[in-house]
Amino acid sequence: MTAQIARASNPGGTTAMWVRDRLDRLWCDEDFADWYPRDGRPWLSPAQPATVCVPQFLPGLSDRQAAEVVRCRIDFTYAPAMELDDSGFHHSVLADFRDRLTRGDRADRASPCYAGLGTASMVGARTPAPRTMVPHHICL
Repeated sequence: MTAQIARASNPGGTTAMWVRDRLDRLWCDEDFADWYPRDGRPWLSPAQPATVCVPQFLPGLSDRQAAEVVRCRIDFTYAPAMELDDSGFHHSVLADFRDRLTRGDRADRASPCYAGLGTASMVGARTPAPRTMVPHHICL
């Protein structure tokens, strides 16, 4: 339902929709399985904050702004494959995701995924590495 409404309301597409359409399945939950404890109540797919980080950094949104946009804009709800009735997530989820990314060799493992954005023409050679998306030592 989200995809249908997103396409009807944005027939030309948006950057957030482009992320989903071109980079769908770039990440899956299994890619982040060892980043989160196995016990506890599952709440959010780890691939969702990874996906939100991409359209977040392009317009330079803060974590709080990105979380709000996911709740309010259909195209940003569509990008991480969330349902229309999904209440979204707290902005701290994005900071937590990036914190987990910086531990151990995780940044090295995630780097090819984020680097794939350049080959998909998502970011250009002159686009600086976003401070909110990946650690400073990973270049896009």
